[in-house]
Amino acid sequence: MTRSTNSIIALPEQSRSALKNLGLRLRAQRLAQNMTVEQLAERLLCSPTTYRALESGKPTVSLGLLAHALWLFGKTDELDKLFPLEIGMLGHKRSQRARPASKGIGDDERDF
Repeated sequence: MTRSTNSIIALPEQSRSALKNLGLRLRAQRLAQNMTVEQLAERLLCSPTTYRALESGKPTVSLGLLAHALWLFGKTDELDKLFPLEIGMLGHKRSQRARPASKGIGDDERDF
């Protein structure tokens, strides 16, 4: 089994439930706009099967497709509400790993 398969199998029930609820909200939004799965899939440039997977809450659907669907529904700003960034976190830079010093070209190698 691949790592991605293992991560899907290990997905906690709360996460699965949240994805399913998100899919239900996407479906409700689509129906409110009187769109078929086929029409929305065409606008998202994906197959109807892939869009149905998104509405079903399948964890294998790409995050990009979700973001695109939210954009089509005018709900892109909802992504910022998922995990708000605290202002204090913006000032801290991530520490970088020390890189080994590069030797460069030695003087004895410049003889050409």
